[in-house]
Amino acid sequence: MSQTNILLESGTNELEIVEFSIDEPDEIKSARGYYEGYYGVNVAKVLEIIRLPKITVLPNVTHPSILGTFNLRSHVIPLVDLSMWLGKRRVERESPKVIVTEFNRVTTAFLVSGVNRIHRMSWEKVEPPSGYVAAFSSNSITGVVKIEDRIIFMLDLEKIVTELNPKLGMKLDETVDYGSGRRWRALVADDSALVREMLRDLLEKANFDVEVTDNGQECFDRLQAIKAKAEAESRPIEDYLQVVISDIEMPSMDGHHLTKRIKEDSVLRRLPVVLFSSLITDKLRHKGEAVGADDQISKPEISQLALRAQRLIQERLGSKAAS
Repeated sequence: MSQTNILLESGTNELEIVEFSIDEPDEIKSARGYYEGYYGVNVAKVLEIIRLPKITVLPNVTHPSILGTFNLRSHVIPLVDLSMWLGKRRVERESPKVIVTEFNRVTTAFLVSGVNRIHRMSWEKVEPPSGYVAAFSSNSITGVVKIEDRIIFMLDLEKIVTELNPKLGMKLDETVDYGSGRRWRALVADDSALVREMLRDLLEKANFDVEVTDNGQECFDRLQAIKAKAEAESRPIEDYLQVVISDIEMPSMDGHHLTKRIKEDSVLRRLPVVLFSSLITDKLRHKGEAVGADDQISKPEISQLALRAQRLIQERLGSKAAS
Protein backbone atom coordinates (compact mmCIF):
# COMPACT_ATOMS: atom_id res chain seq x y z
CA MET A 1 0.00 0.00 0.00
CA SER A 2 1.53 3.29 -1.06
CA GLN A 3 0.79 6.78 0.16
CA THR A 4 -2.53 8.26 -0.93
CA ASN A 5 -2.41 10.70 -3.83
CA ILE A 6 -5.32 12.74 -2.51
CA LEU A 7 -4.22 16.34 -1.95
CA LEU A 8 -6.38 18.30 0.45
CA GLU A 9 -7.04 21.96 -0.21
CA SER A 10 -5.19 24.43 1.98
CA GLY A 11 -6.87 25.88 5.04
CA THR A 12 -9.93 23.57 5.08
CA ASN A 13 -8.99 22.23 8.53
CA GLU A 14 -9.07 18.67 7.17
CA LEU A 15 -6.64 15.80 7.38
CA GLU A 16 -6.30 12.17 6.41
CA ILE A 17 -5.06 9.60 8.88
CA VAL A 18 -3.83 6.06 8.41
CA GLU A 19 -5.49 3.89 11.04
CA PHE A 20 -3.33 1.02 12.27
CA SER A 21 -3.53 -1.47 15.11
CA ILE A 22 -1.39 -3.17 17.72
CA ASP A 23 -2.68 -6.53 18.94
CA GLU A 24 -2.15 -7.25 22.63
CA PRO A 25 -2.96 -10.18 24.93
CA ASP A 26 -6.60 -10.02 25.99
CA GLU A 27 -6.67 -9.78 29.77
CA ILE A 28 -10.47 -10.15 29.98
CA LYS A 29 -10.50 -13.37 27.92
CA SER A 30 -12.93 -12.38 25.19
CA ALA A 31 -13.92 -14.67 22.33
CA ARG A 32 -11.26 -13.19 20.04
CA GLY A 33 -8.44 -14.00 22.43
CA TYR A 34 -6.64 -10.71 21.80
CA TYR A 35 -7.19 -6.97 22.26
CA GLU A 36 -6.84 -4.64 19.27
CA GLY A 37 -5.56 -1.15 20.10
CA TYR A 38 -6.17 1.50 17.43
CA TYR A 39 -3.75 4.31 16.54
CA GLY A 40 -3.38 6.89 13.81
CA VAL A 41 -0.75 8.83 11.87
CA ASN A 42 -1.20 11.69 9.42
CA VAL A 43 -1.08 10.48 5.81
CA ALA A 44 1.27 13.38 5.02
CA LYS A 45 3.96 11.64 7.09
CA VAL A 46 3.57 8.22 5.45
CA LEU A 47 5.79 7.29 2.52
CA GLU A 48 4.45 3.76 2.15
CA ILE A 49 3.24 0.67 3.98
CA ILE A 50 5.08 -2.62 3.39
CA ARG A 51 5.40 -6.14 4.69
CA LEU A 52 8.09 -6.90 7.24
CA PRO A 53 11.42 -6.91 5.33
CA LYS A 54 14.67 -8.67 6.18
CA ILE A 55 16.21 -6.89 9.17
CA THR A 56 19.88 -6.31 9.93
CA VAL A 57 20.43 -6.11 13.69
CA LEU A 58 22.35 -3.10 14.96
CA PRO A 59 25.01 -3.38 17.68
CA ASN A 60 24.69 -1.32 20.86
CA VAL A 61 21.21 0.09 20.21
CA THR A 62 19.99 2.84 22.53
CA HIS A 63 16.57 1.26 23.09
CA PRO A 64 15.30 -2.34 22.75
CA SER A 65 12.45 -1.15 20.50
CA ILE A 66 14.98 -0.44 17.73
CA LEU A 67 14.91 -3.80 15.93
CA GLY A 68 17.60 -2.92 13.37
CA THR A 69 17.66 -1.55 9.83
CA PHE A 70 16.53 -2.63 6.39
CA ASN A 71 17.28 -1.58 2.82
CA LEU A 72 14.47 0.04 0.85
CA ARG A 73 15.45 1.15 -2.65
CA SER A 74 19.03 1.91 -1.60
CA HIS A 75 17.96 3.72 1.59
CA VAL A 76 18.94 2.24 4.95
CA ILE A 77 15.99 2.78 7.30
CA PRO A 78 15.77 2.06 11.05
CA LEU A 79 12.83 -0.06 12.23
CA VAL A 80 11.12 0.65 15.55
CA ASP A 81 8.80 -1.87 17.20
CA LEU A 82 6.04 0.54 18.20
CA SER A 83 4.43 -1.88 20.65
CA MET A 84 7.71 -2.29 22.53
CA TRP A 85 8.25 1.47 22.69
CA LEU A 86 4.74 1.85 24.11
CA GLY A 87 5.50 -0.81 26.71
CA LYS A 88 3.06 -3.33 25.23
CA ARG A 89 3.44 -6.99 24.33
CA ARG A 90 2.40 -7.56 20.74
CA VAL A 91 0.49 -10.73 19.83
CA GLU A 92 1.67 -12.39 16.61
CA ARG A 93 -1.77 -12.94 15.06
CA GLU A 94 -0.88 -12.42 11.41
CA SER A 95 1.98 -11.04 9.35
CA PRO A 96 2.83 -7.60 10.80
CA LYS A 97 3.05 -4.44 8.71
CA VAL A 98 5.70 -1.72 8.51
CA ILE A 99 4.73 1.96 8.17
CA VAL A 100 7.55 3.95 6.56
CA THR A 101 7.39 7.61 7.58
CA GLU A 102 9.20 10.82 6.75
CA PHE A 103 9.09 13.96 8.90
CA ASN A 104 11.68 16.39 10.22
CA ARG A 105 13.61 15.33 7.08
CA VAL A 106 14.22 11.91 8.68
CA THR A 107 12.93 8.54 7.44
CA THR A 108 11.86 6.05 10.12
CA ALA A 109 9.83 2.83 9.93
CA PHE A 110 7.44 1.53 12.59
CA LEU A 111 6.39 -2.10 13.07
CA VAL A 112 2.66 -2.55 13.82
CA SER A 113 0.20 -5.45 13.84
CA GLY A 114 -1.93 -4.29 10.94
CA VAL A 115 -3.10 -1.33 8.87
CA ASN A 116 -6.85 -0.89 8.57
CA ARG A 117 -7.86 2.06 6.39
CA ILE A 118 -7.49 5.77 5.66
CA HIS A 119 -9.95 8.24 7.19
CA ARG A 120 -10.57 11.77 5.95
CA MET A 121 -11.97 14.15 8.57
CA SER A 122 -11.95 17.62 10.04
CA TRP A 123 -9.40 18.49 12.70
CA GLU A 124 -12.46 19.47 14.77
CA LYS A 125 -13.11 15.72 15.13
CA VAL A 126 -9.66 15.26 16.68
CA GLU A 127 -9.99 16.01 20.38
CA PRO A 128 -7.02 16.99 22.55
CA PRO A 129 -6.20 14.25 25.06
CA SER A 130 -7.36 14.85 28.62
CA GLY A 131 -4.70 15.54 31.21
CA TYR A 132 -5.18 12.02 32.56
CA VAL A 133 -4.80 10.36 29.15
CA ALA A 134 -1.75 12.50 28.34
CA ALA A 135 -0.07 11.65 31.65
CA PHE A 136 -1.01 7.96 31.37
CA SER A 137 0.64 7.80 27.93
CA SER A 138 3.77 9.75 28.98
CA ASN A 139 2.54 12.63 26.78
CA SER A 140 2.94 10.49 23.65
CA ILE A 141 -0.69 11.01 22.50
CA THR A 142 -1.52 14.28 20.75
CA GLY A 143 -5.13 13.63 19.75
CA VAL A 144 -8.12 11.33 20.21
CA VAL A 145 -10.50 10.36 17.39
CA LYS A 146 -13.83 8.59 17.98
CA ILE A 147 -14.89 6.57 14.93
CA GLU A 148 -17.85 4.18 14.93
CA ASP A 149 -17.25 1.72 17.79
CA ARG A 150 -13.63 2.52 18.57
CA ILE A 151 -11.20 5.18 19.74
CA ILE A 152 -8.09 6.02 17.71
CA PHE A 153 -5.09 7.58 19.45
CA MET A 154 -2.92 9.95 17.41
CA LEU A 155 0.68 9.28 18.43
CA ASP A 156 3.41 11.88 18.80
CA LEU A 157 5.88 10.17 16.47
CA GLU A 158 8.26 13.15 16.66
CA LYS A 159 8.58 12.60 20.41
CA ILE A 160 9.28 8.91 19.88
CA VAL A 161 11.98 9.53 17.27
CA THR A 162 13.60 12.30 19.32
CA GLU A 163 13.73 10.17 22.46
CA LEU A 164 15.26 7.30 20.50
CA ASN A 165 17.82 9.64 18.91
CA PRO A 166 18.27 12.87 20.94
CA LYS A 167 20.60 14.25 18.24
CA LEU A 168 17.50 14.81 16.10
CA GLY A 169 15.89 17.08 18.69
CA MET A 170 15.74 20.87 18.76
CA LYS A 171 18.90 22.64 19.85
CA LEU A 172 19.65 26.34 19.79
CA ASP A 173 22.90 27.26 18.02
CA GLU A 174 24.79 29.07 20.79
CA THR A 175 27.21 30.61 18.27
CA VAL A 176 24.45 32.69 16.65
CA ASP A 177 24.07 36.29 17.80
CA TYR A 178 20.37 36.85 18.53
CA GLY A 179 20.96 40.39 19.73
CA SER A 180 20.64 41.78 23.21
CA GLY A 181 18.27 44.70 22.66
CA ARG A 182 14.50 44.68 22.64
CA ARG A 183 12.69 41.49 23.55
CA TRP A 184 9.85 40.35 21.30
CA ARG A 185 6.57 38.67 22.23
CA ALA A 186 5.65 35.40 20.50
CA LEU A 187 2.45 33.35 20.70
CA VAL A 188 3.14 29.66 20.03
CA ALA A 189 0.64 26.94 19.07
CA ASP A 190 1.78 23.31 19.25
CA ASP A 191 -0.02 20.18 20.42
CA SER A 192 3.12 18.46 21.73
CA ALA A 193 3.84 19.26 25.39
CA LEU A 194 7.50 18.42 24.79
CA VAL A 195 7.79 20.81 21.83
CA ARG A 196 5.88 23.60 23.60
CA GLU A 197 8.26 23.62 26.54
CA MET A 198 11.34 23.32 24.34
CA LEU A 199 10.15 26.22 22.17
CA ARG A 200 9.46 28.33 25.24
CA ASP A 201 12.88 27.62 26.73
CA LEU A 202 14.89 28.03 23.54
CA LEU A 203 13.08 31.09 22.19
CA GLU A 204 13.43 32.86 25.54
CA LYS A 205 17.19 32.45 25.15
CA ALA A 206 16.86 34.08 21.71
CA ASN A 207 15.22 37.27 23.08
CA PHE A 208 11.54 36.26 22.99
CA ASP A 209 8.91 36.33 25.70
CA VAL A 210 6.76 33.31 24.88
CA GLU A 211 3.15 32.36 25.54
CA VAL A 212 2.14 28.82 24.52
CA THR A 213 -1.20 27.31 23.48
CA ASP A 214 -2.12 23.68 22.87
CA ASN A 215 -3.79 23.96 19.45
CA GLY A 216 -4.95 26.33 16.74
CA GLN A 217 -8.37 27.00 18.25
CA GLU A 218 -6.87 27.93 21.62
CA CYS A 219 -4.34 30.15 19.84
CA PHE A 220 -7.04 31.90 17.79
CA ASP A 221 -9.16 32.47 20.90
CA ARG A 222 -6.14 34.03 22.61
CA LEU A 223 -5.51 36.25 19.57
CA GLN A 224 -9.11 37.47 19.71
CA ALA A 225 -8.64 38.38 23.37
CA ILE A 226 -5.43 40.29 22.59
CA LYS A 227 -7.16 42.07 19.71
CA ALA A 228 -10.06 43.08 21.99
CA LYS A 229 -7.65 44.46 24.58
CA ALA A 230 -5.75 46.45 21.94
CA GLU A 231 -8.97 47.93 20.58
CA ALA A 232 -10.25 48.75 24.09
CA GLU A 233 -7.02 50.61 24.88
CA SER A 234 -6.81 52.21 21.39
CA ARG A 235 -3.36 50.78 20.75
CA PRO A 236 -1.97 48.79 17.82
CA ILE A 237 -1.96 45.04 18.29
CA GLU A 238 1.80 45.04 17.66
CA ASP A 239 2.21 46.63 21.12
CA TYR A 240 1.00 43.37 22.67
CA LEU A 241 2.31 40.71 20.30
CA GLN A 242 4.80 40.66 17.42
CA VAL A 243 4.71 37.13 15.93
CA VAL A 244 2.63 33.94 15.85
CA ILE A 245 4.48 30.62 15.56
CA SER A 246 2.37 27.58 14.79
CA ASP A 247 2.66 23.86 14.23
CA ILE A 248 0.54 22.43 11.40
CA GLU A 249 -0.85 19.20 12.91
CA MET A 250 -3.07 20.08 15.88
CA PRO A 251 -6.45 18.97 17.26
CA SER A 252 -9.51 21.22 16.88
CA MET A 253 -7.82 23.60 14.41
CA ASP A 254 -4.67 22.96 12.40
CA GLY A 255 -1.95 25.48 11.59
CA HIS A 256 -3.04 26.05 8.00
CA HIS A 257 -6.60 26.92 9.02
CA LEU A 258 -5.30 29.07 11.89
CA THR A 259 -3.13 31.02 9.45
CA LYS A 260 -6.06 31.45 7.07
CA ARG A 261 -8.26 32.81 9.89
CA ILE A 262 -5.52 35.23 10.98
CA LYS A 263 -4.91 36.54 7.47
CA GLU A 264 -8.64 37.03 6.88
CA ASP A 265 -8.87 39.32 9.92
CA SER A 266 -8.22 43.00 9.18
CA VAL A 267 -6.33 43.50 12.47
CA LEU A 268 -4.66 40.15 13.10
CA ARG A 269 -3.32 39.94 9.53
CA ARG A 270 -0.68 42.53 10.49
CA LEU A 271 1.03 39.91 12.66
CA PRO A 272 3.60 37.73 10.88
CA VAL A 273 2.78 34.01 11.03
CA VAL A 274 5.55 31.41 10.91
CA LEU A 275 4.65 27.74 10.39
CA PHE A 276 7.12 25.54 12.27
CA SER A 277 6.39 21.91 11.51
CA SER A 278 7.79 18.52 10.64
CA LEU A 279 5.54 18.70 7.55
CA ILE A 280 7.39 21.60 5.89
CA THR A 281 8.66 19.91 2.74
CA ASP A 282 9.06 20.96 -0.89
CA LYS A 283 5.99 18.84 -1.68
CA LEU A 284 3.75 20.50 0.94
CA ARG A 285 5.17 24.03 1.14
CA HIS A 286 2.58 25.35 -1.33
CA LYS A 287 -0.18 24.71 1.23
CA GLY A 288 1.33 27.21 3.68
CA GLU A 289 1.85 29.74 0.90
CA ALA A 290 -1.78 29.39 -0.16
CA VAL A 291 -3.08 30.47 3.28
CA GLY A 292 -0.68 33.40 3.57
CA ALA A 293 2.02 32.12 5.94
CA ASP A 294 4.85 34.67 6.13
CA ASP A 295 7.49 31.95 6.54
CA GLN A 296 7.72 28.17 6.89
CA ILE A 297 10.51 26.37 8.72
CA SER A 298 11.01 22.65 9.17
CA LYS A 299 11.52 21.22 12.63
CA PRO A 300 13.93 21.01 14.34
CA GLU A 301 15.64 24.16 12.92
CA ILE A 302 14.85 26.34 15.91
CA SER A 303 17.86 28.64 15.41
CA GLN A 304 16.54 29.52 11.96
CA LEU A 305 13.08 29.96 13.47
CA ALA A 306 14.35 32.55 15.97
CA LEU A 307 16.38 34.47 13.40
CA ARG A 308 13.70 34.54 10.73
CA ALA A 309 10.99 35.46 13.22
CA GLN A 310 13.11 38.40 14.37
CA ARG A 311 13.67 39.45 10.75
CA LEU A 312 9.95 39.35 9.96
CA ILE A 313 9.13 41.43 13.03
CA GLN A 314 11.73 44.05 12.17
CA GLU A 315 10.60 44.21 8.54
CA ARG A 316 6.95 44.55 9.60
CA LEU A 317 7.65 47.25 12.18
CA GLY A 318 9.94 49.04 9.73
CA SER A 319 7.31 49.13 6.99
CA LYS A 320 4.73 50.34 9.52
CA ALA A 321 7.00 53.18 10.63
CA ALA A 322 7.60 54.19 6.99
CA SER A 323 3.88 54.32 6.16
